[in-house]
Amino acid sequence: MADRCVSLRIHGRVQGVFYRANARAAGARLGLRGWVRNVEDGTVEAHAGGDSAAIERYIEWCHRGSPAANVLRIEIRDLDSSDGLGDGFDVRS
Repeated sequence: MADRCVSLRIHGRVQGVFYRANARAAGARLGLRGWVRNVEDGTVEAHAGGDSAAIERYIEWCHRGSPAANVLRIEIRDLDSSDGLGDGFDVRS
């Protein structure tokens, strides 16, 4: 499948529940490039790029999140470029 790059904004109880660490691990496990970070408004933002099927599996994981998370909704936006995603999957501050 073709590569795809997305920006995700995850809403709900997603900070202070190890969401970022688990999201990083899920992205790495799926072979994606990208990053995840907390946002001041209480959401979590992630940018991910890679195989389209792997991106879909990552989005499915993000809807579940870490065991203590309560994801209410996710805003998904396709990105034109994978610039800035790096080589692996990282947590940013």
